[in-house]
Amino acid sequence: MKNIVEVKNLSINFKVRDGSFSAVKDISFNIENNKTLALVGESGSGKSVTAMSIMQLLPMPQASYDLPSSITFNGKEIIGASKKDLLSIRGNIISMVFQEPMTSLNPYHKVGDQITESVLLHTDKSKKEAYEEAIELMRLVEIDDVERRFKSYPHELSGGQRQRIMIAMALVNKPKLLIADEPTTALDVTIQAQILDLMSKLKKELGMSILFITHDLGLVKEFSDQVCVMQDGKIVEQGNTSTVFENPSHPYTQKLLNAEPQPKENINGELNPLIEIDGLNVFYTMPSINFLKKNKFHAVKDVSLNIYKNTTIGLVGESGSGKSTLGKAIANLINFDGKIAFNGQEIAKSSKDIKKHIQIVFQDPYGSLSPRMTVGEIVGEGLGVHFRLSKKESTSRIDKVLTDVGIELSSKNKYPHEFSGGQRQRIAIARSLIMNPAFMILDEPTSALDRSIQIQVINLLKDIQDEYKLTYLFISHDLKVIRSMSDYIFVMKDGKIVESGISSDVFEYPKEKYTKKLLAAALRYASD
Repeated sequence: MKNIVEVKNLSINFKVRDGSFSAVKDISFNIENNKTLALVGESGSGKSVTAMSIMQLLPMPQASYDLPSSITFNGKEIIGASKKDLLSIRGNIISMVFQEPMTSLNPYHKVGDQITESVLLHTDKSKKEAYEEAIELMRLVEIDDVERRFKSYPHELSGGQRQRIMIAMALVNKPKLLIADEPTTALDVTIQAQILDLMSKLKKELGMSILFITHDLGLVKEFSDQVCVMQDGKIVEQGNTSTVFENPSHPYTQKLLNAEPQPKENINGELNPLIEIDGLNVFYTMPSINFLKKNKFHAVKDVSLNIYKNTTIGLVGESGSGKSTLGKAIANLINFDGKIAFNGQEIAKSSKDIKKHIQIVFQDPYGSLSPRMTVGEIVGEGLGVHFRLSKKESTSRIDKVLTDVGIELSSKNKYPHEFSGGQRQRIAIARSLIMNPAFMILDEPTSALDRSIQIQVINLLKDIQDEYKLTYLFISHDLKVIRSMSDYIFVMKDGKIVESGISSDVFEYPKEKYTKKLLAAALRYASD
């Protein structure tokens, strides 16, 4: 049989407070043997719900299928299958890798034990055989120093290593179909390339098919044989990847393909430094194996740089390079050695008055916004700490900043969970902006967003920079976003600044081998 999975007239509804919501609307597609099908679209388009339906993991009876809906695997109907049949499929013939391995792996158990448990659950092997199989699977997914990593806990591994562990667990029974739901979204470009290369290699070695779910069309072009484009629960275009990319017929596909950040043309800035950093070092205290002696980890190593007024500095590097630690030190959120000055005044000795001028926007607005406060309360919270304003004045400032970031005032009394990811990030920006800061640290503010929403947030940040005369430190591993935002770029590796310069110079004429490696990985998945 040519097709391993056939989805026909699939419609999925969810019961909600005031009726029902149609998440997937009459879609049909096939996944061929030993092929990769990409399911692409923005958040809320129905991609993950479709994938979960193939595994029959949707919550019933909250979720329901319309009568014509059909999903067959090797010719056998999955919808309505018995529990016994589904157990024989899940993890055995069909496996799934989720977006965030840290939430999928048990933090209390060593990763090797978790792989071993999967082997014992799905096979008749003894504990010794399961251990040997787990070791072999870790080697298969190219985990380095296997014996040591086997005894590590999830938090002791990098994001790329955790994702490899999840893939190893998914491969226990050498499945015929691997569903990969945004498996590289939170990873650096170099690690992203490694994971996708690994999945391509495993597909060939094991003869399996892959359903690849993503919102990044650059990855689709490189990795997939066929593509289905989803919008609002419908498939609006599908076909061979090369055909869809070369001749997109639907306006939505064209919009996604054109949603690429454009390089910044003009360099902003004055010659006056707003932030001066000299000999900055940051150490983290870490427990040793026997817990008797404390070890120190040198996270930022002798960094010196100036950030000039009304510029955007792009800080790039892989996970663990020290980017976020440097940002936290400038915001005076962690202890550091050395000198950091804001407008000539040392931050370590600064008063509360200076702190209001340095604001930070974090990567995940859902985690940084209080779920118990309304948007109006969240945005206005800092006013009571740093300003003495009447209620009328506070309301006026809250209304202005929400309008500036594109949030409707009618939504002021809603809670964070009632907004999309892009809207939550706008709220997080408004919370910082209301303090009328001179300097904003943006720590991966667009990494979790769809590309089209990224463009909106980038344009918003540029507009408010011009209006409020802001200086930015923009931390990211997405080099296309960095190039669109930044006047100057600093490249970090192992806690050190290894290269810096005008953005266009660094991109066009990189000097360091490490910078060239980052650029090669990023440009490989460019969708233009």
